[in-house]
Amino acid sequence: MRKSERGVETGGGLRERKKRETKKRITETGIALFLQKGIDRTTLDEIAEAAGISRRTFFYYFASKDEILLSLQSGIGEMLSDAVRKASPTSTPIDAVRDAVVSVCSAIPTADMIEMDWLMRTSPSVQARKQVSYVQQEGEIFEALKERWPDPERSTALRIVAMLSVGAMRIAGDMFNREQGTRPMAELLVEAFDSVVREVRLGDTRA
Repeated sequence: MRKSERGVETGGGLRERKKRETKKRITETGIALFLQKGIDRTTLDEIAEAAGISRRTFFYYFASKDEILLSLQSGIGEMLSDAVRKASPTSTPIDAVRDAVVSVCSAIPTADMIEMDWLMRTSPSVQARKQVSYVQQEGEIFEALKERWPDPERSTALRIVAMLSVGAMRIAGDMFNREQGTRPMAELLVEAFDSVVREVRLGDTRA
């Protein structure tokens, strides 16, 4: 962050910090109201009023109230990509994605994950758009894998790894929902990824 000679944030830095704080406040306020009333029964005006902003300001940060939840989903995709790019040189692509997913999800408290999962499943519109976010995450993971392993001949295999990884994440999420969080998400993710790797290796031995 840039600072002036007196140690005070410059105008640009201060504006960006205020934007982040406002977006965070809107997100936290919206989620709190969703948990209290449900997504469909919470109005955009209620979120704006509780967050201390105008309706016009709300639309500067989010296109709709559904975007509050979906922004959390897209944020996870960015974190996964960053973690994949930092993978150990000795990692395989599938291990790199698995470790990234486990690391990111382990940082989210189980109680918060249960609440977020429940909220998304209660809204058909959010559920439908969530499917689109999976495609986005797959693309982000694929791009990160290509940067980490740039050999063009590996491109097709890396895309398959990205697809399988997102599939493993979705299966782990379904298991988490069915079990109501009785097992940590990280444990379910490792189980799902290990199942994928084990099946691929079994297929090699049977060929």
